[in-house]
Amino acid sequence: MPPQILIVEDEVKLANLMSDFLLSQHFETHQIHHGNDVLPWLKDNHPSVILLDVMLPGISGIELCKAIRQCSSVPIMMVSAKVEEIDRLLGLELGADDYVCKPFSYAEVVARVKALLRRSELVKPQQITDMLLDENTFSVQYKGRTVTLTSVEFQLFKPLFDKPNRIFNRESLMNNMYADQRIVSFRTIDSHIKKLRKKLDEVCKHDSVIQSVYGVGYRFVKP
Repeated sequence: MPPQILIVEDEVKLANLMSDFLLSQHFETHQIHHGNDVLPWLKDNHPSVILLDVMLPGISGIELCKAIRQCSSVPIMMVSAKVEEIDRLLGLELGADDYVCKPFSYAEVVARVKALLRRSELVKPQQITDMLLDENTFSVQYKGRTVTLTSVEFQLFKPLFDKPNRIFNRESLMNNMYADQRIVSFRTIDSHIKKLRKKLDEVCKHDSVIQSVYGVGYRFVKP
């Protein structure tokens, strides 16, 4: 059975175009044009990916994303007409897995949907070899090996580890690392990420578990 993509978009013409392109790529689609209709539909249906517009009549895309994350880990791609809105959306840590800005190419949407589906396959329980994070020793355990982290590296890695596949921008990671809200440059975050990635790659070998999202931040993908 092909994956079903839920398109939540109040512009009916745009939703139809998105649906037609996804159907041509062998996906199934379902459209919802009003925010208030999304949660009732999800009670009885389980889409593979949700394309969720930010601006909707009724319940907004932002509120819907937060509500869906209370009960489901379905991949969510936010759709926004405002480029400058993206950092704010990510800063809210809504739980979205990706985003795309209007206007966009339909080929790009399909490519991103396929990437989300691949990542969701990676985290199915039967396919995961568990990586453990030990809060008592500030260490990571994987395949019988232990990696010791510094306090800062641990505070940086914990939110990423706790929410696999979620994109974190540098500001939100900075706030987790420094409880005293000190101001540091994004280069400092990047430097810590580089050191952390090097340590983890030593035990994960061919799996790069901390991935950069160009122009946005970082995410953790389970090995």
